[in-house]
Amino acid sequence: MLSRLMSGSSRSLEREYSCTVRLLDDSEYTCTIQRDAKGQYLFDLLCHHLNLLEKDYFGIRFVDPDKQRHWLEFTKSVVKQLRSQPPFTMCFRVKFYPADPAALKEEITRYLVFLQIKRDLYHGRLLCKTSDAALLAAYILQAEIGDYDPGKHPEGYSSKFQFFPKHSEKLERKIAEIHKTELSGQTPATSELNFLRKAQTLETYGVDPHPCKDVSGNAAFLAFTPFGFVVLQGNKRVHFIKWNEVTKLKFEGKTFYLYVSQKEEKKIILTYFAPTPEACKHLWKCGIENQAFYNGRVAKEVMESSAKIKREPPEIHRAGMVPSRSCPSITHGPRLSSVPRTRRRAVHISIMEGLESLRDSAHSTPVRSSSHGDTFLPHVRSSRVDSNERVAVIADEAYSPADSVLSTPVAEHSLELMLLSRQINGATCSIEEEKESEASTPNAAEVEVLGGELRALCQGHGRPEEEQVNKFVLSVLRLLLVTMGLLFVLLLLLIILTESDLDIAFFRDIRQTPEFEQFHYQYFCPLRRWFACKIRSVVSLLIDT
Repeated sequence: MLSRLMSGSSRSLEREYSCTVRLLDDSEYTCTIQRDAKGQYLFDLLCHHLNLLEKDYFGIRFVDPDKQRHWLEFTKSVVKQLRSQPPFTMCFRVKFYPADPAALKEEITRYLVFLQIKRDLYHGRLLCKTSDAALLAAYILQAEIGDYDPGKHPEGYSSKFQFFPKHSEKLERKIAEIHKTELSGQTPATSELNFLRKAQTLETYGVDPHPCKDVSGNAAFLAFTPFGFVVLQGNKRVHFIKWNEVTKLKFEGKTFYLYVSQKEEKKIILTYFAPTPEACKHLWKCGIENQAFYNGRVAKEVMESSAKIKREPPEIHRAGMVPSRSCPSITHGPRLSSVPRTRRRAVHISIMEGLESLRDSAHSTPVRSSSHGDTFLPHVRSSRVDSNERVAVIADEAYSPADSVLSTPVAEHSLELMLLSRQINGATCSIEEEKESEASTPNAAEVEVLGGELRALCQGHGRPEEEQVNKFVLSVLRLLLVTMGLLFVLLLLLIILTESDLDIAFFRDIRQTPEFEQFHYQYFCPLRRWFACKIRSVVSLLIDT
């Protein structure tokens, strides 16, 4: 038996699990890992597959069974972190955006960061004004299809590719104009470098948005960038706090606190409310990791380590763009290794899952709390805020990333749902300056049906204070019921032990008291006789039948 147990235990430890990691070009890398394999082992496998040495900027992201996103911890077991059934699915993404992406040592690293920012642009995380959007899209065109060729690129060719959640015809014409007249002769590497330099200057560069609400119940997105902590509301950046001004990050339940210390000003505590305690913990953890990376010596040491790399630049296989409006990204990108036939698979998210995610991000109930001693002051670029302050406008539309609470890539249904939710709320649907043709938008019947579902899901959030009170009352009632149940069980156990023949001094003393004798003769004995009579009658009935 001992040998059988030992063999079973060893088989459990040696069990292999299949892991699939979606790369930045939407291809997939599949491998097997042992049960006790750490996150570092899987990450090293990926970096070797990608021929990547400047690996400190990247990480592996996954979504747990509760739809909460996490970054894989390299010192812990992969299997224990995922808490889901194999095969496991994860995503390789940029975790710490380089403060100066153009200064990266190797072209392969710059290319991977280029792919990540291109995804950010498409999914709505990187917002910009129309003029900047046209230039960024033109750089992408130049990098992936080369110089303009009248024979290959007919009128309206830029409309065949998807750069943003939605395009306008005017924006598409501007993209084509820049591509034709300003970027001719640029190599893919040069165009990607110019793209990175431009993206770096935008207010939402490096933003990984966390949906929250402020103390007034207003929706906001919190994010950590190479330069500091930002808060985005509408199409404005209402807070910007440099990393050296952040003194403490803290969370309690759904509540997130940011402690700020500024020169010649009082200390400030900013308070926000996440949709769930798990989301708040993830927000806090991301903040701690970003502050440690950018505010200490880590980022500097990473750059110094990169400068010491001496090898022949690895070959980069860039693929041409696939013109399709139905694709969630404008291209499936390069194959970064010689491994052929990399499998691809789109993430298909159902309409109802998309509605659920929108409800969680846009209609989460805040936990109201009083001030924590210090004033809650908006702060932009370390200046004191007054009633006449002008906040930074980051785009021509409201900030509303498509997949702030979903894993990437976002499927078609989720994108349509994002656009639909904006129509229902009366917000603009894109960064256009004029409306796009109705061919790419849901028809009136679809809007009415899906809009009804969205409103039905959101109706339950109309009275947040009542919900909080009801939850509190239910919790108290549950606690009372459990306490009463435990007391009843303990009392029953005490009676049984006292009435038994157990010869213990404690029970002997109880049996000798007048109260026990009265209970024994007036209640216990008649009850015992009644049970015995009932049992005999049931037994006799069973024998007769």
